[in-house]
Amino acid sequence: MRNGLSVDIEDWFQVGAFENTIDRADWPLLDCRVEANCDAVLALFAEAGVQGTFFTLGWIAERYPALIRRIVAAGHEIASHGYDHARVFNLSADQFAADLRKSRAILEDASGTAVTGYRAPSFSVDPRTPWAHVILAEQGYAYSSSVAPVVHDHYGWPDSPRHPWRPLPDADLVEWPVTTARFAGRSIAAGGGFMRILPYGVTRWAIQQMNAEGYPAILYFHPWEIDPGQPRVTNAPLRSKLRHYSGLSGMADKLRRMLGDFAWDRADRLLPDIAGRATPWRKAA
Repeated sequence: MRNGLSVDIEDWFQVGAFENTIDRADWPLLDCRVEANCDAVLALFAEAGVQGTFFTLGWIAERYPALIRRIVAAGHEIASHGYDHARVFNLSADQFAADLRKSRAILEDASGTAVTGYRAPSFSVDPRTPWAHVILAEQGYAYSSSVAPVVHDHYGWPDSPRHPWRPLPDADLVEWPVTTARFAGRSIAAGGGFMRILPYGVTRWAIQQMNAEGYPAILYFHPWEIDPGQPRVTNAPLRSKLRHYSGLSGMADKLRRMLGDFAWDRADRLLPDIAGRATPWRKAA
C-alpha cells in the first residue's frame, strides 16, 4: 500500500514551540536554514526514489522561490501551510480566508502549479474553527490534512475520525487526519516530534496498523528536524526546548528506514482512492 509522504516547510524559528519566545518581527534577522535543510530532504527522497507533498509556508516561498522550483522539478507536490504559521484557531474566519488567498497566490506563482491541498499550522483545525472547512471548500481546495485526532496541550481534535472523512455534506473536500495508532484506548500520533523522540518501531507500528485497517498512512516531518546544528533558543521554556531539540541527530536515519520499509507517494495522487472511501462525519459542522 502506498502511503502519503509529507513535509511541513517552515524554519526552526517559526515553530509553535517558540511562538511566544521569538517575535515574528525578528524572523528576517535570524539564521535561515530552511533552504539547505530542504535540499537535504530532497536528497533523501531522491536516494529512496520517492515523491511526496511539501506543505509550504507562503513566507518561505516568497523568499526562496528557487527552492520551490527545485521541489517541483523533482516531481513533488506543493501544497499550502498558510502564510506565516498562524494557528487557525487564533484567526477569525475572514482572516483565515485572507491567509489562504495570500499564501496560495505566492505558492502558485513560485511553483507554476495549482495548489489544491492544505495543512493548518500546528494542526490547528478543531472544534473552535467550525468555519475552516467551509472556507477551504469555497476556495476550491480538494483536501486538507489539518486535524490531529489526539489529546495534546497545543492542539488536537480527539473526537475526529482517524481515517479520511468528509466535513461538509455539499462539497467534495476531504479531511485526511495525520496518522495515529490506537493503544490502550488512546490515539498515539506518528510523525514529526513523535517520530523524532520515540523509538522508530513506534512509527513503523503506527503505519502498519493504519495499513491493516485498509487505509494509507500520512506521515509528516519538518526540514529542521534533520538539522542538529541549528541555533539554540536559550530563553524558551524547558518543555519547549526538550520537544524541539530532542532526537535531532537520529532523525535522518529514522527517515531512511521509514522510506525503505514502506511505499510512498504524493497526497494528491492518493486522494482519488481515499476520497472514494471518505465518510461524512456529522460532528464536523
